[in-house]
Amino acid sequence: MLIIQVAGGLGNQMQQYAMYRKLKKTGKDVKLDLSWFEPQNQTNVSAKRECELKFFDNLPMEECTKKERDVFLNKSVFHKVLNKLFPDKNKIWSEKEMYHPEIYDMDNRYLQGFFLCNKYYEDILPEIRKDFVFPQNSDSDIARKNEYLMDEMRNSNSCSIHLRMGDYVTDPVNFKLFGNIATDKYYESAIQKALECSKDMHFYIFSNDSEYAKKKYSDENRFTIVDWNTGRNSIVDMLLMSCCKVNICANSTFSFWGARLNNREDKVCIRPYKMRNNQEVIEEKMHDYWKNWVLIDEEGQVR
Repeated sequence: MLIIQVAGGLGNQMQQYAMYRKLKKTGKDVKLDLSWFEPQNQTNVSAKRECELKFFDNLPMEECTKKERDVFLNKSVFHKVLNKLFPDKNKIWSEKEMYHPEIYDMDNRYLQGFFLCNKYYEDILPEIRKDFVFPQNSDSDIARKNEYLMDEMRNSNSCSIHLRMGDYVTDPVNFKLFGNIATDKYYESAIQKALECSKDMHFYIFSNDSEYAKKKYSDENRFTIVDWNTGRNSIVDMLLMSCCKVNICANSTFSFWGARLNNREDKVCIRPYKMRNNQEVIEEKMHDYWKNWVLIDEEGQVR
């Protein structure tokens, strides 16, 4: 059996779920461990989360039992010494690279990782897109507004822009890790790339700092600030992004999934060249890992 730990925010949870579906597709006996979201395990987590996979309607998944999980997470002194002496026997496996092809040959492991790389599950995205059934906004008036907007996006030259601000800017640790990647130069270059698709492109802005977005993109003839899906309803923004012809992502798994769920044949997906500042990026590998995506670096250069 393989067990995948589900942890982090919605985008990361969806990646771990996609890895689960990919391994099941290969015939593996695999289950999900959702215990990271239990209250006692959230005590020391800086950004407390809940299992948002459960927000999707009837998403098919099999959760492991505590007994099955404990087989891998036995913390006895004997097992700790054994794992240190014989690391290849360690049943807990942790992701260290962007892509681990050896994962498909594994068995009897507890897998920890975010599985960001598109290559892992790119081939099954058409299948799992159908299973991510989004809830409507709990406010019926806003739900109707979203339906109208999705229709508008599908039937026009539309482009989503995701601006990840908040903790990426205000938290020193996060800024060191994620800051100065999706820069002004990045967005300017990405917008020009979108305008190459159509000069009458309309841009829909999604951000966790709507006031900044309104100041930055104030021309209402070209930009629409989408800021009405809040709290637990913010998941709907991902669905809205997926309806656009062009997706300009931040270095954020939330907007990566907005693009991944886009099923338009004429779509253009744009993302920052790197995700984190401590990440070694090799251009040839990045194009292999993110086939058919446009990669733009912090200087605005298309790579």
